[in-house]
Amino acid sequence: MLTDPAVCAGFTTDWTGRYRGSAALVVRPADRDQVAEVLAVCGEFGAAVVPQGGNTGLVGGGVPHNGEVLLSLTRLSALGPVDSAARQVNAGAGVRLSALREHAAASGLDFAVDIAARESATVGGMVATNAGGLRVLRWGSMREQVAGVEAVLADGRVVGSLCGLDKDSTGYDLAGSLVGSEGTLAVITAVRLRLIPAFARRATALLAFGGTSDAVAAISALRSLPSLTSAEVFYDDGLRLVCAHRDIAPPFPVAHPVYLLVECAADDDPIEELGSVELPGALDTAIAVDETARRTLWTYREAHTETVNSLGTPLKLDVGVPVARAAEFERAIRAAVTSGTLVLFGHLAEGNFHVNVVGADDEERITDTVLRAAAALGGTISAEHGVGVAKAAWLNLTRSPAERDLYAAIKRAWDPAGALNPGVLIPR
Repeated sequence: MLTDPAVCAGFTTDWTGRYRGSAALVVRPADRDQVAEVLAVCGEFGAAVVPQGGNTGLVGGGVPHNGEVLLSLTRLSALGPVDSAARQVNAGAGVRLSALREHAAASGLDFAVDIAARESATVGGMVATNAGGLRVLRWGSMREQVAGVEAVLADGRVVGSLCGLDKDSTGYDLAGSLVGSEGTLAVITAVRLRLIPAFARRATALLAFGGTSDAVAAISALRSLPSLTSAEVFYDDGLRLVCAHRDIAPPFPVAHPVYLLVECAADDDPIEELGSVELPGALDTAIAVDETARRTLWTYREAHTETVNSLGTPLKLDVGVPVARAAEFERAIRAAVTSGTLVLFGHLAEGNFHVNVVGADDEERITDTVLRAAAALGGTISAEHGVGVAKAAWLNLTRSPAERDLYAAIKRAWDPAGALNPGVLIPR
């Protein structure tokens, strides 16, 4: 248990530095039973609790805002033996993504979800926010990787199973209810996760286009490739910032408006398969097979986040729209953001844009405009970061009154006293 304000400060500020709060104290249990004891005691004294994993969230959902007890789960870092027959493994909520992937690799397997914060993000937090990342195109988000969840209710009772059965038709999917619940229903302590083959060969290509609509058309053609894993979009204005921040040369002698980073993975070399697709809108192409060249191409995309943060505290909005309307969304956002520095990038195959604005003098208007634009195009106000406290007030844009009533009823059924993560997902 930590009470020193200087020590607790790291737990009460989110990764962006935008969301700051205060904690009555920070508790760091070592296992499920200690989590249950902590929650039982907090319940007895009516203390609200905020669960926290690696604190890499971006919507204020994992930090205390009003003196709650901060329940850090990073010590729940046990990894069970890999079940090669089922291609599954048990992981504690505090297991870092990078550690999980290394553990799976030792058995010739891999974990499907990959995100830039892999060295810090934890399994429990990724399940709680239904994290997506760089490979959703092929394998789906965290929801598709979860074969079982163990969790503790606000009163200290343990629920869930880590059996990992592929077939179990015994009523409500309690584990599925916890995926994306953002710590509002129960505290996830361990997860049974599905694993994928560790493919031996990868090929990465950076494609340049004159506009987002051309990049979308390219994705339509690339979807024919069974080895296609990623299709990431970024723009020339963001690329120039990345090159200046990292002091690296741009990928092509001539600048282009839009870039699409594509990766394929297979047991056999996918380079010929990747090169066989006709992309009439492509203006330039760079293909990499060896690891050094591949990492260079990925740097142009993955360094966007750190580059944005180097400019100041960003307004970060994660939204999704139908892929066919991605170009329309991009144009609307560029027209709407009239102050500050705008940087767009994201997972174009899923229509998932990360809208970053630094130094704007009208952040509330920009937030409202971006979220309403996504909703008006039939999209979502949160594609992979969750709702947290940042977007709770806009949930009505994509969830009907009946659906929001169901959210509140589910919350009351799991957490009658409203002790877990108050204000997150469901407004106070």
